Amino acid sequence: MSHYRTFTARDAVAYAQQFAGLDDPCALVDAREVGDGNLNLVFKIFDREGISRIIVKQALPYVRCVGESWPLTLDRARLEAQTLIEHYQHCPQHTVKIHHFDPQLAVMVMEDLSSHKIWRGELIHNIHYPQAAAQLGEYLAQTLFHTSDFFLHPHEKKALVARFINPEMCEITEDLFFNDPYQIHERNQYPAELEADIAALRDDAALKLAVAALKHRFFSHAEALLHGDIHSGSIFVAEGSLKAIDAEFGYVGPIGFDIGTATGNLLLNYCGLPGHLGPRDAAAAREQRLADIHTLWNTFSQRFQALAEEKTRDTALAQPGYAQAFLQKVWADAIGFCGTELIRRSVGLSHVADIDSIADNAMRHACLRHAITLGRALILLASRIDSVDELIARVRQYS
Repeated sequence: MSHYRTFTARDAVAYAQQFAGLDDPCALVDAREVGDGNLNLVFKIFDREGISRIIVKQALPYVRCVGESWPLTLDRARLEAQTLIEHYQHCPQHTVKIHHFDPQLAVMVMEDLSSHKIWRGELIHNIHYPQAAAQLGEYLAQTLFHTSDFFLHPHEKKALVARFINPEMCEITEDLFFNDPYQIHERNQYPAELEADIAALRDDAALKLAVAALKHRFFSHAEALLHGDIHSGSIFVAEGSLKAIDAEFGYVGPIGFDIGTATGNLLLNYCGLPGHLGPRDAAAAREQRLADIHTLWNTFSQRFQALAEEKTRDTALAQPGYAQAFLQKVWADAIGFCGTELIRRSVGLSHVADIDSIADNAMRHACLRHAITLGRALILLASRIDSVDELIARVRQYS
């Protein structure tokens, strides 16, 4: 911490000149801070022609959207960089490239993705990328398989767990996903018109018991190196391309958490679409979201199982049929975690533009209620939703 200082735009330019690895570093002349997240400074670095060439990202020692009253570890910059570097080794085509990182300054220099768009915004505007769901499934299969016990020697796996212990960031997840929405808490944010709906969550003993089991799995199931926050706002897309970014919540946890978070954000978009589009367009876009979820799970599960059949090193885990059985457990976890994502994004501190940007108050409240109702149903029914087709049927039932 003694060497830490908060970067200005000028600092970011100088740092990029030193560490971006360009043939002509002096071509980098300007920076603009573009971070719109909750935790970090993000600078785009421009050349003399005004073209963005590189990204410099610095972690702040507090939660940006709250302020200095919520201090936060700077070690998350190391964990983010190392998670992305590890994931890049296994899936370079779908992971942002890290050129350099400095744990003392909590700074990383990374690939510029100006040719891409944030997937959340594209989904809200009903711009479809036909390959994105399959590419996300491939990213999750490659990164989660290759950092799991199926692939790693037990000594390597235990060393990986030790390297990626991330208690402060995990505590944020534990609070925002599993605690805050189910109690009265100052971090919760929702319209007063939904008070009865939120009070019903707090009073639902069966729901809170199921959430407790999900939290316990998040605590204790060290299955693979998760991205930890893989939602449509941490994914960049372009025609034929998808890249994951923002992995400061990376840690070794239950594989179903990443699958559930990704699926939950597609369902949040599903819930919000009637607030952005006319009835016919919204209905068609909703069908596309369900098709995306179908593709995401099928791509992930088929690729994970194929990798397991080809590369599993442990003789017990290589037993025919075990990988398939394990994926059924992952699926049940994913449905539950998906439900917690729907609820926490509707009730808690961090919402999504898919719903929050709906201009009409009544429509926005209706979409929030839909997300909460669907989230509760998925948490309670997770063990009975046996397939992605059954999930899609349940989503339609609660629409």
